[in-house]
Amino acid sequence: MNRVNKWIAEILLVALALVFLSPIYIMLVNSFKDRSELYNNALALPTSFSFTYYAQALEKMNFLTAFGNSLYVTIVSVVIVVVLASMTAWMLVRTNNRLSQVIFMVFVATMLIPFQTLMMPLMQTMGWIRTNLGIPMLNTHEGLIFMNVGFHASLAVFLYHGFMKSIPIALEEAATLDGCSKFGVFWRIVFPMLKTITITIAILDVIAMWNDYLLPSLTLSDKGLRTIPLSTFYFFGEFTIVWNLAMAGLTLTIIPVVIFYFTAQKHIIKGIAEGAVK
Repeated sequence: MNRVNKWIAEILLVALALVFLSPIYIMLVNSFKDRSELYNNALALPTSFSFTYYAQALEKMNFLTAFGNSLYVTIVSVVIVVVLASMTAWMLVRTNNRLSQVIFMVFVATMLIPFQTLMMPLMQTMGWIRTNLGIPMLNTHEGLIFMNVGFHASLAVFLYHGFMKSIPIALEEAATLDGCSKFGVFWRIVFPMLKTITITIAILDVIAMWNDYLLPSLTLSDKGLRTIPLSTFYFFGEFTIVWNLAMAGLTLTIIPVVIFYFTAQKHIIKGIAEGAVK
């Protein structure tokens, strides 16, 4: 009976996995079809595998420019989030007074606020800063990076905070007695021990920022500044949608983040578990 239940569970898991993977299958097979073949049967395999539509998608998306923009925004945003969130969590854990607890709870509470409720006031505020203070917060990569850091810092602080509790304070005290400054204690003693959770946070933030469409669409207007998700907009017209080019463009969009994910996936579950439980 137990063996039968195990088989049933495995069959259900396989079926569920196929359901979740079906959009990727549809995207891949339709990226090789012409429009008539696609509309005839979207689930069938293509009659021939040609990369013609991928070449057209690369040209229409201005892929290399968009790729460079996404890479710049994502890398700089993730680095700033990791540096600021790790230092913030360290100080909140080590001070551990009422004020630190209140600040930490504020970080946790902001994780519950949907971005959609903030996007219009945010854009109005950024516009006011640009107009009255002369700081270009809109239509610049740096403004987008600033907002990315703000929206992703809370989760990073939360994960770092849980992980930081597992680091013995005796190591920091010993380094201080040896004459190490507070800055040196963090970067030479504490931060190297945060490797697992840092990789986890980096992976989560890279996936989120690389695939983000809404915030860049509100922030960036010039074509030369657009990130990869925004560049796929070229395939969706007001009256027509070029589905085969769109599928090819979407496939090109997810390839970099899939490669990044598979190279570092072993750290995700471990890092999240240690950061949330300890």
